[in-house]
Amino acid sequence: MAPRTLQSLAHALATAPDLDAALVALGEGLAEVDRTAYVALLRYDGRREMIVDRLTPTGGTVGRTMVETTFDHLSAPVRHAVSQGAEFVDLGDQSQEYARLFGMMPFVDGGMLALRGIRFDGYLAAVVALYESKKIFGTRASERFAPFVALFELGFARFAEREARDEAVRHVEDVTHRVHGEYVKKLAALERRLAKQVPSQEQLGTASRLIELEAEIARANEEARRAAKRAEDLEQQVAAGSPKLEQMQVELHRRSELLRQKTRTLYLIDKVLTLDNMATDPRKLIDGLLALVGDDMAAQRCSLMLMAPEPGYLYLAAARGLAPHIVEGSRIAIGEGVAGRVAASREPILVQDVEAAQAHPLLRDQYFTTGSFISFPLIYHDTLVGVVNLTNRAQRGVFIEEDVERVRLLGLVISLVVSHARFVERPAPAPGALVAN
Repeated sequence: MAPRTLQSLAHALATAPDLDAALVALGEGLAEVDRTAYVALLRYDGRREMIVDRLTPTGGTVGRTMVETTFDHLSAPVRHAVSQGAEFVDLGDQSQEYARLFGMMPFVDGGMLALRGIRFDGYLAAVVALYESKKIFGTRASERFAPFVALFELGFARFAEREARDEAVRHVEDVTHRVHGEYVKKLAALERRLAKQVPSQEQLGTASRLIELEAEIARANEEARRAAKRAEDLEQQVAAGSPKLEQMQVELHRRSELLRQKTRTLYLIDKVLTLDNMATDPRKLIDGLLALVGDDMAAQRCSLMLMAPEPGYLYLAAARGLAPHIVEGSRIAIGEGVAGRVAASREPILVQDVEAAQAHPLLRDQYFTTGSFISFPLIYHDTLVGVVNLTNRAQRGVFIEEDVERVRLLGLVISLVVSHARFVERPAPAPGALVAN
């Protein structure tokens, strides 16, 4: 099965025949974000103010478990935030307690539970519960999963509207059957009485009542016809507007994700400057700089190379995820290897497909096994400071042009900090094996 994206999820929700199929598609989307986490839908009965049951997608099916617990078990601030919908509410240290309340299997480390309300017709209709394991580093699954839940909310509204329409039709049919049954019963009684005697005042009254019942049945049938026509028109409008709404929602979440990434980049720049201001150990500072850019770009393998004291060489100042034989302090001549050629040309390299990258003028005759990567020169006041290398993006991701712009912003700050700390002038450890990108 192909990986579930926002576009494929929107298509799956638009073609889903019922709520179970939509929930299965949502569960597949979560598996692409975090395979250890799981999601459940808690259906809410507003008349009784109770969470009725829990729907959990497992494989290609949906399991149902009765919960029957009141909404008041949640604290007042959490109730208010969940009722408003729009975003996940983190339960923090109370996650394990509420997971047991909702009948969810707890993680060994306690896990983190987040709730997001789903509103329909202005009222809370259900709650999406996301249960994930605790993470020390990296982005929470609830942040990356939020766009998927927003698309699911559109599909949920469609099914809720269909259910409300069917309930209205059933109500009209019940009224019609009840009135018609009363009419038939009284008509039969009247016929029996007419067969025995001349009509009396009471019988005339019954006949009048029958005429009123016939008129009421006619009015009920007309209302049912109008309701069915309105429902048909509404369904056509929803069918015509759903693709545009879904496209707008996808674009909105794309821009929201871009804004979130830029906000995180500004946050990391602030952390870099704070680290530079507070750090007294150069080793911790240089490791902190590499960790910040590596975590922001979700790169499992990254390295920071700075100018060596001897001219024409770079040395490995900090690294993460490299092979064991590549040690810190190793030298590479400027002009050799990918990092050396980037240092010589002072131009960044973005590789998205290793096979296609063989045609790049700076990369001819180079052998690659690292997949998509970015190699970016660090320049301060027209002076080469070093090169930062990022590869092996998490979840087999591919670096894009927007990522180069984010690395450029972080690279400017790192160049400033490195130049201020005078790392280029510090002696490097003993030379080791040559560094490969």
